[in-house]
Amino acid sequence: MKKWLVAMLFALPTLALAEDAPTLDTGDTAWMMISAALVLLMTPAGLALFYAGMTRSKNVLNTYAMVLGAFVVAFIAWIAAGYSVAFGDGGSLQTFIGGFGNAFLNGIAWSDLSGTYPAYVFVVFQGTFAAITVAIASGSVIERIKFSTWLVFVFIWTIVVYGPITHMVWGGDGALLFDAGALDFAGGTVVHMNGGLAGLVLAFLVGKRNGYPKTAMKPMSVMLTALGAALLWFGWYGFNGGSAFGANAVAGLAYLTTTLATAFAAIVWLALEWMIFKKPTLLGAASGVVAGLVAITPAAGFVDVTGAFIVGGVGSIVGFFGVAVMKKKLGYDDSLDAFGIHFLAGLWGALATGLLALNDQDLLWDGPLKAAGDRMGQFMVQVESVVVVGIFTLVGTVIVYYIASAITGGGRVDEETEQLGLDEAVHGEKVLNV
Repeated sequence: MKKWLVAMLFALPTLALAEDAPTLDTGDTAWMMISAALVLLMTPAGLALFYAGMTRSKNVLNTYAMVLGAFVVAFIAWIAAGYSVAFGDGGSLQTFIGGFGNAFLNGIAWSDLSGTYPAYVFVVFQGTFAAITVAIASGSVIERIKFSTWLVFVFIWTIVVYGPITHMVWGGDGALLFDAGALDFAGGTVVHMNGGLAGLVLAFLVGKRNGYPKTAMKPMSVMLTALGAALLWFGWYGFNGGSAFGANAVAGLAYLTTTLATAFAAIVWLALEWMIFKKPTLLGAASGVVAGLVAITPAAGFVDVTGAFIVGGVGSIVGFFGVAVMKKKLGYDDSLDAFGIHFLAGLWGALATGLLALNDQDLLWDGPLKAAGDRMGQFMVQVESVVVVGIFTLVGTVIVYYIASAITGGGRVDEETEQLGLDEAVHGEKVLNV
């Protein structure tokens, strides 16, 4: 693999000085800046509204604050050390982490390039990925985790869990899963499996909401959730399209597959509801949209139209199973189904990428089938990647939660606060001040 191509994709400063290093391209620069803005929109607007609408009215502002808080704290953590751990030079530890040489962007000048666009743009683009990943996990523990515990958790987790996983998958030559040939176009393992599983782990550690599952916990506004899903879909074009790292044909492929897989996933979810519950719901349509977006993320730039149909349709079925069947059978309280949709659909998408990726030499990474051009070999590499990410996320999240809980004097709000609602008890605000 050419060194300049690795630098273009992963912004490794030492490789960016390679002999064949390209010059700045204004079209690529504009596209990557727009993509970063689109991904930013996904968290404090799209995901925040998507989650807040599904929350009970007494906790809707707290839910929004948790997502917004996750974004701002995670981005600060990303600049402080997360970027360095993910994309820096790890030396003897390069297999697992990138080290701390680029902490606070040390050694990266404003004029440095990441391929054909500024390195700082790459830093911001990847920082928005870090922020939405940990924000996804909040959906599993809304209505009962301390706000202070959550913010401390976000800061530490971004550096010690998200950073190493990102490095192992996207960190360039020498990184564990990158060298193995794992394919993850825009974050099926790095973002969705990681955030979804972290959410489930937190749900077990914090415990169930009082009254769950016997007490009815009706959503505050399905309309807000639907609007959030629409904003997520809009922002996802930066998420997947921007992961082509330029205004190029692969970005166009990602645009098409993202749209098609998502549309089909929404139809499939509605059909399942119609057949099983006799009522197709707007909440179901919004959930299908997100399941499709999640499933296609690792495959967006690697599959064709047929692949997009398969990934989106099956991703919707898997997400529906996680939400409507698996959660009820196992009895865990994943409040807003972060695990059911993000982890399970992301897991399917990651594995499906190995089965459906086009073996096309004109695509990035010199053709997707990096595991010696072997389809089954590539699938086994994908299995390895989901296992490694799953284990690291599980162990890392447990450790970080207990650290955050110890710092803040316990991770769960008291019973009186939970009964009153976190909006008024924690933030001194209510949706309707009457």
